[in-house]
Amino acid sequence: MPDFISGELILVDKPLKWTSFDVVKKLKFMLQKTTGVKKIKVGHAGTLDPLASGLLIICTGKKTKIIQDIQSQEKEYTGIINLGATTPSYDLETELENSKEYDHLTVEEIKITAKQMEGNQEQLPPIFSAKKIDGKRAYELARKGEVPKMNPKAIKINSFIIDEIKLPEVHFTIRCSKGTYIRSIAHDFGEKLEVGAYLKSLRRTKIGNYIVSNALQLEELQALAENHKAL
Repeated sequence: MPDFISGELILVDKPLKWTSFDVVKKLKFMLQKTTGVKKIKVGHAGTLDPLASGLLIICTGKKTKIIQDIQSQEKEYTGIINLGATTPSYDLETELENSKEYDHLTVEEIKITAKQMEGNQEQLPPIFSAKKIDGKRAYELARKGEVPKMNPKAIKINSFIIDEIKLPEVHFTIRCSKGTYIRSIAHDFGEKLEVGAYLKSLRRTKIGNYIVSNALQLEELQALAENHKAL
């Protein structure tokens, strides 16, 4: 039985529509309830958007000290970019706009564009993101109709592989550095192809050597927490 109080590293397969904080909060509540210990350290190593699923690494107790080390490792994502329109949030959180024709695009053109986007670069985060602007989350300002000023950040796209093309959908696998926004990659991809694009779906499959196939579903995590006995 894992010792959550002293420290454990748990791989969770985060479902859609849950925030990363929701998962942390749920585990913390379950542990407090089953162990009777009120002060339990619980944190996650790398945020996933509510509209993304996949690998979320949860650390408890002393293991929270290695969160920064885990966050610095390479991430791998799979997903779908939809060509021919944009959204203010760069994903499906907001309404589609700026529709354009995309039928003229060739497989070669799409793959070459993805390849050209690999490497070190400055990336502008989406305005609908958790970045803090003057103490407030950028998405809080964006949802009020304000346009927060976002500063570019150095990131690296290690590989941008096109797995399948079924226009307007482009299925991909991306490996990238810490702090990379896949939504921004989707948006920039559409701009380079001059047809616009948004992120239709996203799943994180790896963080360093940790893989989502070894992760627990929320139901399994709950069962594990409920069976835990405080030492």
